[in-house]
Amino acid sequence: MVDYREIIRLNSLDYSQRQIAASVHSSRDTIRDVLNLSKEKGLLWPLADDLTNDELRRFLYPNRASESSRKSPDCSYIHKELAKPGVTLTLLWSEYCEACKAENSIPYQYTQFCDYYRSYVRKTKATMRIKRKPGELMEVDWAGKNLAVIDEITGDKHLAYVFVASLPCSLYSYAEAFPSMASEYWINAHINAYNFFGGVTRILVPDNLKTAVTKHGRSEISLNRTYQEMAEHYNTAVIPARPSSPKDKPNVEGTVGIISTWIIAALRNEKFFSFHELNLSIQEKLKEFNSKPFQKKNGSRLSAFELEEKLYLQPLPASPYEMAVWSTATIQPDYLITVEKIKYSVPYEFIGHTVDIRYTTKTVEVFFHNNRIASHIRRYGDCEPQIQRDHMPDNHKLYLSWNADTFLEWANSIGPSTALVMKYLLSSHKVEKQSYKVCASLMKLADKYSILRIEDACTRALSYTPSPSLRSIQSILKTGADRLKSEAKDSSHTPSGKFGFTRGAEYFGGGDND
Repeated sequence: MVDYREIIRLNSLDYSQRQIAASVHSSRDTIRDVLNLSKEKGLLWPLADDLTNDELRRFLYPNRASESSRKSPDCSYIHKELAKPGVTLTLLWSEYCEACKAENSIPYQYTQFCDYYRSYVRKTKATMRIKRKPGELMEVDWAGKNLAVIDEITGDKHLAYVFVASLPCSLYSYAEAFPSMASEYWINAHINAYNFFGGVTRILVPDNLKTAVTKHGRSEISLNRTYQEMAEHYNTAVIPARPSSPKDKPNVEGTVGIISTWIIAALRNEKFFSFHELNLSIQEKLKEFNSKPFQKKNGSRLSAFELEEKLYLQPLPASPYEMAVWSTATIQPDYLITVEKIKYSVPYEFIGHTVDIRYTTKTVEVFFHNNRIASHIRRYGDCEPQIQRDHMPDNHKLYLSWNADTFLEWANSIGPSTALVMKYLLSSHKVEKQSYKVCASLMKLADKYSILRIEDACTRALSYTPSPSLRSIQSILKTGADRLKSEAKDSSHTPSGKFGFTRGAEYFGGGDND
């Protein structure tokens, strides 16, 4: 599928349609059509993160019909015609299109036409000379030969891998040694190279190693996510070399061979006890290498860079790229993710979903479908889980708000008996926080029963014991004992005539005697 998002992004960075076509592996006609339609329909970069290429295709081409079969170009004829003076692929493609029109067949677009020819060229082992523009390309690779750094304590030798970057126009080069070819060192090597050159080229050409390209198929290229992020930070486009095709980046391949001689081989007999010490020596040799005069033309790599290429480099960004590591995780019921043994919270609504985690030396970010849902300051060492209150469900927020003042304030609003019971419950444990769950359970009883019954139940519980338990109050409420009337008042204070079975003096014949 055409990468519509990348086309619009690269166009916003003022790349030419030819450069965009090379980066996204689409024809220039397709690039031109997409850019015209996006302009007509008001699509500008940056686009919404959740806007996919499939949605963009339907938006730009709502009634697009499927393509029919196309006529294959005659690559043998193309190769013969290219040997003639003044003949170019563009001219031959134009003639090919006219021939297809005469036969009522559909031609391939220019990029696919060129792909057929390049496939033929590989079979015949033919090559084409490509002129390089200043500030256009930076080719990068690892040198095939290694140096060594000696451990001062154990005496063990550790391999040092040499990174090489070259600008094809001036052949000005950069080299640096690293402990391994891991992604961290690969990214740092690019950052240091850009700082060395004092600017950024418009196109970056790496090899197909995993730290740069995760998939390089015939119709699709997938870049390492961190590598793509770095390229976007420096406003450059990544166009990887084809697999097993060193001719796609011949300058760095040639520079690697020369550096292997003039730097790596020249330092073979020296001993280094740190990478800093090794790189200082490499920089000295590199300075000599770049200043060495050309054999077949005037000047050197350094003079050619300063006179012809330096001014055409894009400026460096305000701050260097900060190395980021990406990973994925499924959110567990505790709505926490783990980054190097330290836990960070995400919104509880994403429990059970798979998210992307991006962390640097300073921040930890969590993304769901390319939308950032959480951000934390990076923590180190032993520390408690970093939980943001907004990420919690309501009942967890309520738990955090619990304290002795909260419980006592509620109990005092119910009545004196409830307040006494609450004070006792708060003091019934060695650590006050241990009683919070029991106190919260007493508060929940008011939702099931009434406030008046809670006060009556506490009063009745206190009549039994000065240290009532939550269970005894629950039992009183369950059995309805709080509704029983208080004991009858003392009978000495009640008139005897109140009761029907009390007989007076007249009943026994008493009375006045006449």
